[in-house]
Amino acid sequence: MSVPDGAAAGTPGRAEHRRGPQEAGAGQAAGTGEGHGGADRGRTPPDAREPGRQAGERYRPTDERDTAGARDAPEAADGRAAREELERLRAEVHDLRARARVYPLISQAQGILRERYALPDAESAFALLQRASQRYNVKLRTLAGVLVTVPGPEPGSGLWFPRRVRAAEPALGFARPEPGNRSAVLSAVLSRTLAVVDAEMGNVQLADRAAGGLRMERHTGLTADFVDFFGHVGREGTSCALAARDVAQVTVRDVESDPVFTEPARAAILAAGSRSCHSVPLTVRTGLCVGMVSAHAGHRLKPLTKARTEALDALGAEAGRWLTWYDRTVVRDALEYLHVLGQVGRGRSFRRG
Repeated sequence: MSVPDGAAAGTPGRAEHRRGPQEAGAGQAAGTGEGHGGADRGRTPPDAREPGRQAGERYRPTDERDTAGARDAPEAADGRAAREELERLRAEVHDLRARARVYPLISQAQGILRERYALPDAESAFALLQRASQRYNVKLRTLAGVLVTVPGPEPGSGLWFPRRVRAAEPALGFARPEPGNRSAVLSAVLSRTLAVVDAEMGNVQLADRAAGGLRMERHTGLTADFVDFFGHVGREGTSCALAARDVAQVTVRDVESDPVFTEPARAAILAAGSRSCHSVPLTVRTGLCVGMVSAHAGHRLKPLTKARTEALDALGAEAGRWLTWYDRTVVRDALEYLHVLGQVGRGRSFRRG
């Protein structure tokens, strides 16, 4: 019960009020610590209350942890912002490196097209590449890589490949993708390999016609740093390079100690969480390696049985045969289309679509 202003508890002449059990309990629950006649003793004077605290609220001294938390909040926000900025910068660096790897190839292809079709500028040459790429769903880099490595059309010829014999698309035992869809085929190759090897991470690489070595085309479960580091690999220093050179499957059961890796490559693989890996070449009947699929595991891989090894050999052969068909059919269809556009628009400007 509150005491009216101007009246003190126990003032002579005032009728004494006895609290019932509920009132006493309420007084104690409110924190007065007093029974009858001592309602104001020990209570903080109204003018000494904390600003904004309502009458009847318990006084709670400021806890140092509260002020420490308040001080730490901006620091935590700054830390998050710094981490986000670092990730943004790293992604930007990865993107710039990827562009730097492909820029010389695109520039070379533009130069060839400008000379061949008397194009007025590099933009027109790029527009031709882009139109053919989009029409046949062929990566610009893939199209440029073939353009700079195959012989050009005969002067005055309406066709780039007049003696080409078209073949039917090879059937695949491990997938039934949409016709001519290379991305779907590579994804199926990777998924099937991971299932056979019992691994959770992996990538597919294809032979780089222009630069040599292998370039990454598909990946799953791997870090951005891994993809950046192994965007293009040469002929030495990795298990996939060894598998490509020997055209044979290669298993690395302990990445940390196997001598096949250069130290930078080893560090990049370990940083991605891989502790063992297995590489399978994608081959054609002549024995040529046209690509590679590699599985990475965060645990030590068990030795593959003969049946699993043979299944992976069959997978590599099927994938290699399909990729060869794709290059000879879909990619060359795109080049034929580009050739027609260049002849019809000879000397004229083209703009990107």
